[in-house]
Amino acid sequence: MTDLTTDVLVAGGGPAGAWAAIKAAEAGASVVLADKGYLGTSGATASGGTGVWYVEPEPEAREKAMASREGLGGYLADRDWMARVLDQTYANMNELAEVSKYPFPVDADGRQIRRGLQGPEYMRRMRVRVRRAGVRVLDHSPITELLADGSGAVAGAAGHHLRDDRPFQVKAGAVVLATGGCAFLSKALGCDVNTGDGALFAAEAGAELSGMEFSNAYAIAPAFTSVTKTAFYSFATFYHADGTVLEGAGSQRGRSVIARTLLTEPVLCRIDRATPEEQLAMRLAQANFFLPFDRQGIDPFHDLFPVTLLAEGTVRGTGGIRITGPDCSTTVPGLFAAGDAATRELICGGFTGGGSHNSAWAMSSGTWAGQGAARHAAALGGRAGRRSVRPLGEAGIRPAGRPAGGHAEYVAAVQAEVLPYEKNLLRHGDRLAPALESLDGTWRDLRESLVEDGAGTVRARSAAAMTAHARWMYTAALARTETRGMHKRQDLPDQDPAQHHRLVTGGLDDVWTRPETAEAAPAARAEALAVAS
Repeated sequence: MTDLTTDVLVAGGGPAGAWAAIKAAEAGASVVLADKGYLGTSGATASGGTGVWYVEPEPEAREKAMASREGLGGYLADRDWMARVLDQTYANMNELAEVSKYPFPVDADGRQIRRGLQGPEYMRRMRVRVRRAGVRVLDHSPITELLADGSGAVAGAAGHHLRDDRPFQVKAGAVVLATGGCAFLSKALGCDVNTGDGALFAAEAGAELSGMEFSNAYAIAPAFTSVTKTAFYSFATFYHADGTVLEGAGSQRGRSVIARTLLTEPVLCRIDRATPEEQLAMRLAQANFFLPFDRQGIDPFHDLFPVTLLAEGTVRGTGGIRITGPDCSTTVPGLFAAGDAATRELICGGFTGGGSHNSAWAMSSGTWAGQGAARHAAALGGRAGRRSVRPLGEAGIRPAGRPAGGHAEYVAAVQAEVLPYEKNLLRHGDRLAPALESLDGTWRDLRESLVEDGAGTVRARSAAAMTAHARWMYTAALARTETRGMHKRQDLPDQDPAQHHRLVTGGLDDVWTRPETAEAAPAARAEALAVAS
């Protein structure tokens, strides 16, 4: 056992985790960052380019930016949080240019264009900054459970060093969960580490979740690759297998048309509505998008190619750990959440796309969570390492009955209920209810027996996290008896004004959900400014 003590422990090495570690260190905290992969190369951002919700501080531009997606998100977003994120993202992107010397492209006047980032270069520079900030980085060291003190406050975490095949433990004054969302091992690009572990850990500590019904995101990808960069498909036309146009199919609107068609026949695509100038800009913006085409001798601007839809769950959806304060704190003392692990409803409501708001939320929430965790740890006055702690992990690590292995069979059982379009994307109560019943049975079996040794612990916990996620998703989806945001019910196609509220979800053996009341809603701008000052 490797025993460490630190002020702040950050779980996760994507952009949210990196920003959290940097900002906690800058606030004077000692910081340990534990990543499931290798900080700088693992996760959805590191594998490709991403747009950023970067808007100049001009009132009209900011107003337009905030209004642009409110309707798509079902009017569940919060304008005060939107404004905070726009402010923080603007500051962080400028910091990337000035401190990290990120090589932003320039326009004809020589002015930097700061509306996007190349993931590999972005995360390479973030790793450099994390190390320079004095953060201790534990690569290939996934967290497997949280630790709590006698009062129930989070006091660290335990995990497993994959390279050395040995466990470790970190006592901490505060923990930031930046472990990413859950894509159910769907093979979406960069999402092999995104199995929703952080939300499971949070729920075991007593934290709540929010927006879990908005977790049915599917991304368009060529059928022969896992590249899920969908922005370019807004320039595409989709076709039936016989070459006739597939009416109603589209990238932002019309994916359900693609899904329904894929149930019975292939769907073909051609990015045939981009001008030569736009085609060149696309290749410069996301070179990795074109690599699979180039390798197969396909010109996506002129040739037809088959497409599929890959589930991205809460990576591109908006559900996650519920935020209760402007510092991205949760209902559990000492526990903070950032990035895809945290709900993005505050700025997106019930809809989001790839990049843009997601990347802005990662750097903003990471900044606030890191600073908040540092303040929380400082308030302990050096008591963090002296607290007696107990582990909180249950499913997949401490079975209730006779121990047995077999994580793969549980993963397959969950995937059978959440990956098919007709169950998760094309939602209907008559399909959701039996799927949830099946998942409840999977959870009972898993909770009773699943446990594996060594590195297998990580896989068993991921299987438990995916099962928990699926049950939260479908419980909330059945509770929201309307269509709102990305949650579209075929049996309830209209938006219900009486359900203009967020849904809070929680529980493990017994999953529950309830409307979020105004009194319990996260604090907004006034409180945020008070904390910041």
